[in-house]
Amino acid sequence: MRFKRLDLNLVVVLDALLAERSVTKAGQRLHASQTTISDALSRLRQYFSDDLLVQVGRKMVPTPLGESLLMPARSMLLQAEAMLNTKPSFDPGAAVRTFTFMMSDYVNTVLMTKVIPMLTKVAPNVTIEILDHSPVPWESLARGEVDFLVMPMNYLPADQPKQLLFEDDFCCIVWKDNDIVGDTINHEQFMSMGHVVTRFGHNRSPAIDEWFFKRFGNTRRMEVITSGFNAVPQAVIGTNRVATIQRTLARHYEAMLPIRILEHNFELPTISEGVQWNRFADTDPSTSWIRQLLVDASMGINPAGLETRLFA
Repeated sequence: MRFKRLDLNLVVVLDALLAERSVTKAGQRLHASQTTISDALSRLRQYFSDDLLVQVGRKMVPTPLGESLLMPARSMLLQAEAMLNTKPSFDPGAAVRTFTFMMSDYVNTVLMTKVIPMLTKVAPNVTIEILDHSPVPWESLARGEVDFLVMPMNYLPADQPKQLLFEDDFCCIVWKDNDIVGDTINHEQFMSMGHVVTRFGHNRSPAIDEWFFKRFGNTRRMEVITSGFNAVPQAVIGTNRVATIQRTLARHYEAMLPIRILEHNFELPTISEGVQWNRFADTDPSTSWIRQLLVDASMGINPAGLETRLFA
C-alpha cells in the first residue's frame, strides 16, 4: 500500500530503526533479516532525500530530519493500532490481553494491591504488567511503550488526557522504640535528626527535597538514601532516624512493622496522583474500563478526603 508514493510498510521499519538505532536490532524487533532492513532503509533515504541515520563509530545516529520523524512515525502507527483495535464494547470476562502500567512502588503498594484482586474476579485472563518509571516516563507513554502512566498530577503533561485518582499527604515516621521524640515532632527536632530519603533513577532525582529547600531554605541531614519508597520504613527500624513518606504508605507499613507515625506542627506537602493514557486510546472501551477500575479502587484510599494534620 502506497500513500503519497511512500510504501506505508516502510513506516514500520522507520519506526523500528529510529527506536533501536541499529539495523540488526530493528531486524530482530520486526523478525526480518538485516538485508531486508538495509534495503528498506535505502528506500527511505531515497524517498526523504536524506540519510536519516548515519554510522558514528559503532552506533547509528539520526540526522536532524531523522530525529524529527521519530514521533510522527510512532504517532502514525499508534493511530493505526488504535483504529484496528477499536471494538464497540469491552467484555472483561472474555478479554485476553495485557495492560502495561508505569508507576512508583508507592502507587503500586497503595493502589494496585486493591486493583489486582478486583481484576482477578472480573477479568481473569487480563494480565497486568507494572514497570518502574523510565527517565522520561511521559515519552514512554507517547511512544506507546506503556498503556497508563500513574504519577503526581503536576508531572503529567497537558498534551495527553489524564484523570485525578486520589490525594494523599506526607507524614513523619520513626522506629517504634525511638526515644528522641514522643508522639509528635516539631520543626527543630525534625531538622536536628538524621533522615531516610528516596531518590530515583540514574539521575538520583529527589522525591520531595526540592519542596523542602524552597519552603524552609535548608536541607535535611540525609543519612540513608533509598531507591524506592517501600524501602524507607525498614530503614528507620532500629535507629533514631526520621523519614517523610506518604501517609497512606505509612499506615500500610505501620500495621506490619515496628514503626509509628508522628504528628507535626510544620507544613508538609500534599500529593495528587493521577493516571494518564495516550490520546489515541481515548475512545477505546478497554482503556475506559481500566480507568474506571482505577477510579473505583482509588475511592478506598482516602474516603474521608484530605485533611490537614497539624498539632498546636
